[in-house]
Amino acid sequence: MKKSAAIFLGLAMVLSLAACGTSSSNETSAPETSTSTASSETQEPEATPESTEPAESTEEPSSQPETEDEAGGTLVVYYSATGNTEQVANYIADITGGDLFELEPVEPYTSDDLDWTNDNSRVSQEYYDESLRDVELVADTVENWDSYDTVFIGYPIWWGIAAWPTDGFVEANDFTGKTVIPFCTSSSSGLGESGQLLAELAGTGDWQEGMRFRSSASEADVQEWIDSLSLS
Repeated sequence: MKKSAAIFLGLAMVLSLAACGTSSSNETSAPETSTSTASSETQEPEATPESTEPAESTEEPSSQPETEDEAGGTLVVYYSATGNTEQVANYIADITGGDLFELEPVEPYTSDDLDWTNDNSRVSQEYYDESLRDVELVADTVENWDSYDTVFIGYPIWWGIAAWPTDGFVEANDFTGKTVIPFCTSSSSGLGESGQLLAELAGTGDWQEGMRFRSSASEADVQEWIDSLSLS
């Protein structure tokens, strides 16, 4: 009996140890599972910084102002004796979105000065004596001159050429790299060689043929001409 009890007790101890071993093995597998889960979660934050496409795309609009600057601006320069050329210049500026710059003689011309039928008037004397045509201007240079790619130059026609107060501005500026478009107003005379003579006086710039407008030119007349130029 004692021998049988000893054998039974031994078997009981073996079974007990086996059960403990199984329980211990199940507990050690839990950290592996939790470690695996933690590893998959840490991959999501790592992926987030890589999604920088929105930040890169927001930089693209910032280049648009630079493109506009590179396109250059339009300047409308004019001398107007009686207001006719000024009116056309205003139309051009409105249509093109250009800036206006008026040429003003330090000593303005009066109505008597402009009486070309009087041989003793100022313009008549200046016509007969070219040395008198050096008309001093209030200003002959423009701020931000380099920012303009297209320059319109307007004037009335005096004795078949551009009114000479325009000459001082043309001589004072470098038109290199600029498209220069002359325009004039006249009751009867055409553009003639006025634009070509100004181009020769300047010596620089890409001078276009230009346009003559009657004294009572309308905005529609100017619009039609601007459209024919195919300006960018």
